[in-house]
Amino acid sequence: MVPEFFCIERKSAFLVFRPIFEPMPISTLLKPAVIKRYKDIVRLFIKYGRSDFFKNSEFEEFFDHSDDRSQKETAAPEELAKDLEKMGPTFIKLGQLLSTHADLFPQSYLEALSRLQDNVEPFSFAEVEEIISSELGFKISKGFEYLEAEPIAAASLGQVHRGVTIAGTPVAVKVQRPGIRKSIGEDLEALYEIANFLQNKTDFGKHYEPVKILDQFRKSLMRELDYKQEARNLEILKRNLQSFPRIFVPAPIDDYTTSIILTMDYVQGKKITTIGPLTKVELDAAQLIDDLFRAYLHQILVDGFFHADPHPGNVLLTDDFRIALIDVGMVAQFSPRLQENLLGLLVVISDGRSEEAASIALRISEKTEDFDSQEFQRRVTDLIGENQTVRPEALQVGRLVMDIARISASCGVKIPPEVTMLGKTLLNLDVVGRSLDPYFDPNEAIRKHSSEILRHRMAKSLTPSNVLGTFIETKEFLERLPNRLNKIMDGIAENNIKVTVDAFDEVKLMAGFQKVANRITVGLIIAALIIGAAMLMRIETSFRILGYPGFAILFFIAAAVGGIVLVINILFSDEKPAKK
Repeated sequence: MVPEFFCIERKSAFLVFRPIFEPMPISTLLKPAVIKRYKDIVRLFIKYGRSDFFKNSEFEEFFDHSDDRSQKETAAPEELAKDLEKMGPTFIKLGQLLSTHADLFPQSYLEALSRLQDNVEPFSFAEVEEIISSELGFKISKGFEYLEAEPIAAASLGQVHRGVTIAGTPVAVKVQRPGIRKSIGEDLEALYEIANFLQNKTDFGKHYEPVKILDQFRKSLMRELDYKQEARNLEILKRNLQSFPRIFVPAPIDDYTTSIILTMDYVQGKKITTIGPLTKVELDAAQLIDDLFRAYLHQILVDGFFHADPHPGNVLLTDDFRIALIDVGMVAQFSPRLQENLLGLLVVISDGRSEEAASIALRISEKTEDFDSQEFQRRVTDLIGENQTVRPEALQVGRLVMDIARISASCGVKIPPEVTMLGKTLLNLDVVGRSLDPYFDPNEAIRKHSSEILRHRMAKSLTPSNVLGTFIETKEFLERLPNRLNKIMDGIAENNIKVTVDAFDEVKLMAGFQKVANRITVGLIIAALIIGAAMLMRIETSFRILGYPGFAILFFIAAAVGGIVLVINILFSDEKPAKK
């Protein structure tokens, strides 16, 4: 990575860039593509720096929020999404990634970024022919009966053409955009430079570690650029959803697939949001959306591998009234431990149990120095309480999950990005679901399917490999048990076993016992002196003090002095119990 070559100074409401002492190599600095990207990024910072985009973050110090009302009105969340779309695929994908970080930006921007689309102008069919010929090793006429020149979809990373193979199979062929990898590489070069600057020179960067976020983004983007990986994703998803007959996932055609060409079964259908009222009458919409929701819960909470981008453009209604999931370049995986916690989180949210929701959120998160436990608990309770009065068909579980992530960030809790990704996925499912059934209740679906999910999780844990692993561990335990028992018995017989208890400080405890014993002894002596003095008062002697028997008075004085000293010692030398 290249060293920093500028830093930022605040001058009123503007940013001033000045060179620092270790400039980046001049050859890199003068690359036109890199210079253009710096210019675009700086323009973006200036435009949105005085909006709510950076409000309440450590980076806010560089911007003036005092008097620029017009800027706040124009720099709206939806406009940020459009600006990122204009900047190209790298920034579209980066915006989609940032939408999973509720700790960085306000909720309105997270929602706008999560809806980023990348519909762009297609590239020429001549380029498509050239790519297919070089990648597959044969001309289009040799491998396809026909391939339509006009793409059915064009995005920033590639475009899709409809065709039929020589074997007569209807297919969709996704071809990667020429030069896209080089373009993304140049964009990443500029982004890494700025991320390094932020991380080394600002409190914002030290706290949020943008280089790590960018590393996560780079890995995700490289996987999405590898169409062989997407083909594997299709195979895994199709296998995992075999038990859902109403859900269709196209299969890849291996002989027609490379790292930049993906050929799969063609899906004849319509976008779920474009379905007319007559079509809805013909199908069982309520059951269909319930199956889709159950399939996603199964992906997330049982398989731990799920389609992470179910926006309406990626969910189709087929001609035979099934739901097809396409474009699975963006997938996510959850660990078994996180799956359990997410299942618990969804169940307690749907039941309105705020204390348990806050507890689970803390269990899967990392607390910072600014963590405010009472404020976190109060805000989660208020959030879930407010949504208990919402009509079931209007409740959005995904929104609640994202709101909990946002509250966590503002109360000093670093919640995993997977939680926000879950919220985004459920939000998209809400949109898809209400397109089919306006009265769909996601809470009821979660409660209804939670027991089924638990059964599937238990069945998954009883796979032959898991049972074999448990058997091997049990076998090793039983083999070592006799030897370990012999060692324990030998230790007991030879008096070599020691038990260490750290429940209390035994030295301090013994000192306390000794102090109590000493005071009891002193008290007994004082009592004996008083009793002895009382008895001596009856004996007449020539030695008298103030007209009373002298020895009796001396004993009384000794008892009084001893009692006073004991009281003073108790009042001033004993440790006070710590206040709770």
